[in-house]
Amino acid sequence: MFKYGIDKLTVAKVITIAEGSLNAILTDEAKEKVNSCRKKVETMAASAKAVYGINTGFGPLCDVQISPVETSKLQENLLITHAVGVGNPIDKKLSKMMMITKVHALCQGFSGIRLEVIERILFFLENELLPVVPEQGSVGASGDLAPLSHLFLPLLGEGEFWFGDKIIPAKEVLLKHNLKAIKLQAKEGLALINGTQFIVAHAINGLFKMKYLLNLADLAGAMSIEGYKGSASPFKKELHRIRPYKGTLKVAKRMRMLFKDSENIMSHEDCERVQDPYSMRCIPQVHGASRNAYYHLKELTEIEMNSVTDNPIVLSDTVAISGGNFHGQPLAMALDYGALAASEIGNISDRRSFLLLEGKYGLPRLLTASGGLNSGYMIPQYTTAALVTENKSLCFPPSADSIPTSLGQEDHVSMGSISGRKFNQILGNIEKILAIELMFATQAIEFRRPLTLSDIVEENFSIIREKVDKLEEDRILKDDINAMIQLVMDRKFRVK
Repeated sequence: MFKYGIDKLTVAKVITIAEGSLNAILTDEAKEKVNSCRKKVETMAASAKAVYGINTGFGPLCDVQISPVETSKLQENLLITHAVGVGNPIDKKLSKMMMITKVHALCQGFSGIRLEVIERILFFLENELLPVVPEQGSVGASGDLAPLSHLFLPLLGEGEFWFGDKIIPAKEVLLKHNLKAIKLQAKEGLALINGTQFIVAHAINGLFKMKYLLNLADLAGAMSIEGYKGSASPFKKELHRIRPYKGTLKVAKRMRMLFKDSENIMSHEDCERVQDPYSMRCIPQVHGASRNAYYHLKELTEIEMNSVTDNPIVLSDTVAISGGNFHGQPLAMALDYGALAASEIGNISDRRSFLLLEGKYGLPRLLTASGGLNSGYMIPQYTTAALVTENKSLCFPPSADSIPTSLGQEDHVSMGSISGRKFNQILGNIEKILAIELMFATQAIEFRRPLTLSDIVEENFSIIREKVDKLEEDRILKDDINAMIQLVMDRKFRVK
């Protein structure tokens, strides 16, 4: 049971709430915090004193005071005018994660929103009524204005919902559920659309993927080393204790586990080969560096998802601070770091795939015993090369850019939404790159039989062979590659 506004969210908790395997509730304690803050807003709204966003206009219009009679129209206009997103809709699960993290922020009692608005959002969540949100249009400060506007337009009876794979008007959904459109009041529009929940949702989704892919990369590296008849000595404890980065120590330990009791590894412990190429020998250092980036991004994301990121922040009956908690820079920079870290996992994987094709140490060239007539696995490495270069081109950091908006009021923005989208795009390419390396490594291992490998590697070898047969002669490889990608996307590998 998770309590909104009271407990601490984690990446894992957001995922399990979104999947429906963890129940999230609104407690009396959270309701009290929300209601108490709402009373403070109502006091300020009735005051003659100008308070930004409560009885004034927004952005460059902050010097225009709004009468109490016009307050509701002002807040509704805010959502309507900011719903200017373009492009394809984001995945439904991202819309869900945005709603979960927004509710948690609102329930901390600094946003001044009415309880009934939060309860309507929870009704949408609990009934799988997921708004349609375009992927483009946020500059990441004042938070994710455009995506959040689309996310919450359905509260007003505007915008659209998903209905299976179809998109239908929000008005139809509200009618079907006998719901009236909500009339927003003072501060509520700002509370809804100021915030970093679009960036946060992309960070959560990316971290969930990246954790699995980092583990899978270790498995792929181990299987490639087994196929290459590489050395296990670069993974010994003694080496890494004297350069003890957290990620490096973790990867080296995992590699030792992946080689445990391998007859293949033990069969050449005393061979004359001095060292392996970097893409095999330096797996702890390279994979480990990417893990360090993962740890950093996870730490910052979990701070952000438990923070209040709208504006202004309501502290008392008379004090509402107009600050910058909505600014996406803390996550934008970390997401760009994460994107680079993910890209490097694909880069080194492609190099290992290339090594397996060279025809060294008992392997046939292109991993085919009858080269010439057959091209073997020559061409799938073209695909990994293309994907690696695509990822490199996606590594430009959007957080290094800023274009002023709102007549200069918002003169430095984070572009964190773009950082989040690119991070996930790179991870999608990594799934494909690792799938191809695993296919190559499995073929290479065939030439090391009858020697056995560790139990975990043998298990994953069998998982692959259930879907992709050994390549004896040329065939259309598209189906094999797609089957491998599907195994990765479905998380079928045992990666511990």
